[in-house]
Amino acid sequence: MSLLTQQILRATQSGMPVEWIDYREAARLYVLGQVAYACGDPLFVLRGGINASTRRQSQLQIHSIIATCGSHHNLEQQLRPDYSPPLSNRALFKRDDHICLYCGQRFPARLLSRDHVRPLSKGGQDVWTNVVTACVRCNNHKAGRTPEDAGMELLAVPFTPTHAEYIYLMGRHILADQMVFLRAHFPRSSPLHQRLKKLV
Repeated sequence: MSLLTQQILRATQSGMPVEWIDYREAARLYVLGQVAYACGDPLFVLRGGINASTRRQSQLQIHSIIATCGSHHNLEQQLRPDYSPPLSNRALFKRDDHICLYCGQRFPARLLSRDHVRPLSKGGQDVWTNVVTACVRCNNHKAGRTPEDAGMELLAVPFTPTHAEYIYLMGRHILADQMVFLRAHFPRSSPLHQRLKKLV
């Protein structure tokens, strides 16, 4: 993987994770003077033009985590206790570690599906607390029934990720320092802690 495709974690000045950005957006924030401080490891140095009077080439060091000043749109809403991030299969499958929560086996994304624990036909909703990752076979077997009616056991309780957990779920190739930063913002009761301990 090229370093230029590495996502950079953007945080508020007070240290709350906000979003993933690419190196171009990070460079723009540096140039606009909106980077309050950088932490994490340096990723690379961007080189610019040569100053006519000093004959020096401009350089910009990009770190894996940058904290920016100013307002961060929607962050106040995203930090509310009742906040629910957008539901997508990609984030759902990562929340459940690509494991079918009925048979307990791990599958590639193309063999997984979104299952509604309480089916939509029975009044269930398309929300984080009513959806789980299921392999296509188990989802077809369960069909429009509840797990109880289908004689299937649900292996874990579905949960709504916090904003920090959602940023983790949407990340690609998360670096060790970025992971430490994000985990510090997970709730103590987060089911993701146990799983991520195994990766260390």
